[in-house]
Amino acid sequence: MDSNTSMMLELNNIEVIYDHVILVLKGVSFHVPEGSIVALLGANGAGKSTTLKAVSNLLRAERGEVTKGSIEYLGERIDRLTCNDLVKKGVIQVMEGRHCFEHLSVEENLLTGSYTSKASRSVINQQLEKAYHYFPRLKARRKTAAGYTSGGEQQMLAIGRALLTNPKLLILDEATEGLAPIIREKIWEALRNIRDSGISILIIDKNLKDLLTISDNHNIIHKGKIVWSGSSAQLRSSKEVTKTFLGI
Repeated sequence: MDSNTSMMLELNNIEVIYDHVILVLKGVSFHVPEGSIVALLGANGAGKSTTLKAVSNLLRAERGEVTKGSIEYLGERIDRLTCNDLVKKGVIQVMEGRHCFEHLSVEENLLTGSYTSKASRSVINQQLEKAYHYFPRLKARRKTAAGYTSGGEQQMLAIGRALLTNPKLLILDEATEGLAPIIREKIWEALRNIRDSGISILIIDKNLKDLLTISDNHNIIHKGKIVWSGSSAQLRSSKEVTKTFLGI
């Protein structure tokens, strides 16, 4: 990594406890450089989704909290901010499950992402066209009710709606789970292009082999601890690591 690269996100030795007694994350530390895709890897139950929710400040809804350490975004501590504050600062999480407003059209769904923005209509239109550029299928179906679109199109819609918030950091939880390979590839291609536009991405996904081809840096979490961090090239050359912690 270039020594001049700025850090978009830094997790510093954070611990997360649920219900005041269950320790889930045990001193997790890693960073997301600006303009990069960083993957959080690990088995089911390792703490991946909990880590994302800690960053997005979504733990309280599940009776969880960050009890130690700190989370910094562009040099500012954010683990004590509200979800609304984070959205205004450009930290946006796309939740697992392809949530959309089924009765609204594709375009109306996308535009809901701009409701928290103070941008002018012309700027919003530009952002809308960017979303259509990344996901041409959405433009073709822009007048269709979202409930009548495919699972892959709904996932594209969820990501596209997040882009309408004008994010700086996009957090993705299982972006391609259950999707056909051809649809997954379109989403991976879009994420590469989104990264190249300057938006940083923190992602977890079960399609590990695909994920390893698009992410710049990787962090492996095991039983609530980061056990390995490095670049794509380093991970590909660490066969013992991938076999032990990822099963590939």
